Amino acid sequence: MKRDTPFDLLVAGEINPDLILSGDVEPAFGQVEKLVDSAALTIGSSSVIFACGAARLGLKVAFIGKCGDDVFGRFMLDEMSKRGVEIGDVIQVPGGSTGLSVILNRGADRAILTHPGLIPALSAEDVPDTLLRQARHLHVASYFLQDALRPGLPRLFERARSLGLTTSLDTNYDPSEAWQGVFDLLPLTDVFLPNEAEACSLREENVESAAEKLSARVETLAIKLGAQGALGISHLPSGEGVGVRVSSIPVKVIDTVGAGDSFDAGFIYGYLNGWSLEKSLRMATVCGALSTQAAGGTAAQPTLDQARARLTPDT
Repeated sequence: MKRDTPFDLLVAGEINPDLILSGDVEPAFGQVEKLVDSAALTIGSSSVIFACGAARLGLKVAFIGKCGDDVFGRFMLDEMSKRGVEIGDVIQVPGGSTGLSVILNRGADRAILTHPGLIPALSAEDVPDTLLRQARHLHVASYFLQDALRPGLPRLFERARSLGLTTSLDTNYDPSEAWQGVFDLLPLTDVFLPNEAEACSLREENVESAAEKLSARVETLAIKLGAQGALGISHLPSGEGVGVRVSSIPVKVIDTVGAGDSFDAGFIYGYLNGWSLEKSLRMATVCGALSTQAAGGTAAQPTLDQARARLTPDT
């Protein structure tokens, strides 16, 4: 793994805010107007929430993506910059429309309506080697929403690894439920970060058997299990797979938006610092859990000290 680069992380991803409506949010058609408890415009997109979480933990993070020179795009860039994410390589498209997700939040569950806008517009060719050379690690999320990036992603991961970067992938859910292309990318992925539903959709109905089969194609696997914690498998130099399961921590859940992305940030923090699989998983579950204590994906993301305070004593 590379050292002494300007950035620990380069995130290549989508840029969109979330409009979060909370309360009794199930719509009734027929021109019925309903009142909800709250509305908030917050940082959205799996990639950006991850980037903000990693920066909050102290990692040096650069971001490349596309957005419009519009109200939503300017909002996102301002908020990312405030949180320490380097936005100098973000591509603002004149006249382009920044994507938007409307989240209907019921606490432990939610529905999401997304206007793609420029979410699918970033391509692998937009990510130059000069930028890759400035980072130690490349992270990609929202695989199935990034239509222009997806075909060139294997080559992008190959370029990154040839330049000494490690790679990670969080596919998020596939709206088509076809899950095409993921298996071809896994051998080029150092860390794969699905949740339980995604892991089972890719391979098996049972998360343990899904983990066993997925881990055969990737160096390190970390599966998010929500309130039940996480399951991870990594490979020793001998090729033997070592599995670990950890529990989560108790918190009062306000909003689960972005919890998986905060989990990813915690895990990658540990991975880049050479932590054990178990310690990285515990860090990930702590970051994911703590992030649920406020509305939106970034408001409750922990600092490194806050996360460390909730790690178990033996880690």
